[in-house]
Amino acid sequence: MTANTAEETTVTSRPGSRSETFTDAVSEKKLKSGRASRDSTVRGIGLAAMIIGVVGAFLAYQLSLGYDDSREIGSAQILAVAFTALTVLGAGLYITGALSQLMRLWLLRQVVESQERHDEMVAALRDSRV
Repeated sequence: MTANTAEETTVTSRPGSRSETFTDAVSEKKLKSGRASRDSTVRGIGLAAMIIGVVGAFLAYQLSLGYDDSREIGSAQILAVAFTALTVLGAGLYITGALSQLMRLWLLRQVVESQERHDEMVAALRDSRV
């Protein structure tokens, strides 16, 4: 798709910075732009799980250094692996929350630009009929 700067006016070609223009367009269209509290909650839980997993795995490792019996060492290794799995789960939750927030913003941007293009086409059709 080629851009004719003289004829085409989209959200990005308005005067001012892009973020101000986007914010104005969202408020102009009365679209919901609030953050989903669930995303930040999931990211917080993921971050906490990552921290707890790393600290717990390190403590399980330090605990296993003091054992002489191989059964106790094996139990500490299982505990360290469980904490490592908690770390991986936390990373997954954090990434999911961050990507969800990013995709929500991207979709909102697409909606605003689509509405702008629709309004331009309607205006052009009205002008051509007159």
